[in-house]
Amino acid sequence: MIIDSSTMESEDEESLLGQESEDENSELSDSELQEAFAKGWLKPGMNVLVDQTKKHVNNVEGLKQCLAGFRKDLPWAERLDMTNLPAEDVIYKAEGKKPAVKIGDVNPDDDFQREMFFYRQAQATVLDALPLLSKHGIPTKRPDDYFAEMAKSDQQMQKIRKKLISKQLILEKSEKAKKLREQRKFGKKVQVEVIQKRHKEKRDMMTSVKKFQKGMTDKLDFLDGDQKKPKEPSQAQNKVAKDNKKGPNAKRKYKDQRFGFGGKKKGKKWNTKESHNDVSGFRAKVANAKGAKKGAKGGKQNKRPGKSVRKKTKSRS
Repeated sequence: MIIDSSTMESEDEESLLGQESEDENSELSDSELQEAFAKGWLKPGMNVLVDQTKKHVNNVEGLKQCLAGFRKDLPWAERLDMTNLPAEDVIYKAEGKKPAVKIGDVNPDDDFQREMFFYRQAQATVLDALPLLSKHGIPTKRPDDYFAEMAKSDQQMQKIRKKLISKQLILEKSEKAKKLREQRKFGKKVQVEVIQKRHKEKRDMMTSVKKFQKGMTDKLDFLDGDQKKPKEPSQAQNKVAKDNKKGPNAKRKYKDQRFGFGGKKKGKKWNTKESHNDVSGFRAKVANAKGAKKGAKGGKQNKRPGKSVRKKTKSRS
């Protein structure tokens, strides 16, 4: 049996290194690792990484010492620090109710409760800080004649102003163009309506003229032009009016007015009941004169000379 001395020596060295590492329970330095690597003692699988839990240390005394080291006793006007509890809920206090959430019961995961706690705490801080600020003579309001330095220069602000004005002008132009387009559309619509109305009036007038020529109507309202027309009667009213209408139609009346009306020939001098009872033209003197003609005086008759007598008197003259 042959035993390799080199392997025996390497195994002994490894066991010695393992024992020393376990006994010391400390990490090797970089120089020691480099020497071990140069001698060939380091081989794959020998070093294993182990995760160690981090130990948290709350050294209160050390923190207090550090705080006392950089702490400075300055007046409150230089520090302006406030430590306040949140203000009372005014709504619940006015209604006489208990607050829904107490100071210690605020859930940090609830956004609404957390923000309301911050708001009420800031409110209480402002209420406590304003009297202190006025007591120390620190103004809390900006004076009327206070001019702060602007964050941007006047040239930059002029550029911004010009840009805003140009945008405003562009918007005004676009709005004006839009209104003009709407007015044109409305104007075209009104123009079409006016033209249609004129055509309708013309058609109605031609229809009225034809009806008048045919004697279907005796109204001349269509000659009035643009005057307001009376309300046209319904068909039932027109029918009743035609039934109740008596006498000649419009065509007959127009011809009578133009060419005259001869009237009735026979029986023109016949007496009627009205003419028989009418005695307004009776004259007693004329009626009692015997043989006297109308226009004679004193009942004497004016005799006209004969034809021969009239010739003789004419020749003498």
